Amino acid sequence: MSDNTDIDICGSFKATDSKGTEHTIKGIRIYDEGYGIIDVFVDFAAPMEAGTYRDTTLVQQILNQLRKVGYSGPDFEATDPSLQERKMIVLEAPEEFCQFAKTKGWKNLAEEFE
Repeated sequence: MSDNTDIDICGSFKATDSKGTEHTIKGIRIYDEGYGIIDVFVDFAAPMEAGTYRDTTLVQQILNQLRKVGYSGPDFEATDPSLQERKMIVLEAPEEFCQFAKTKGWKNLAEEFE
């Protein structure tokens, strides 16, 4: 799960989707730098059914976990369907997430051009 460009936001936890299926999530991570829009990578221990990234119950539980580790901004959703994988959900965070990400070591490359 870790690469030298990743920032681990939280470790393993369990979440249940709207069908009642429990999923083991290995962790949530982001890349260490970007240009204002942050993709949040949620790594699963086992493959999920196709389309699980659209499950609002599951996404809400992921957001609840982010709030447990300090994020206090608005909800967000899954990003482009082409980025989704069988063992990973990619969420596109709103601008408010940037402040939280900075506390974890994220660098906004766009600030260099302001």
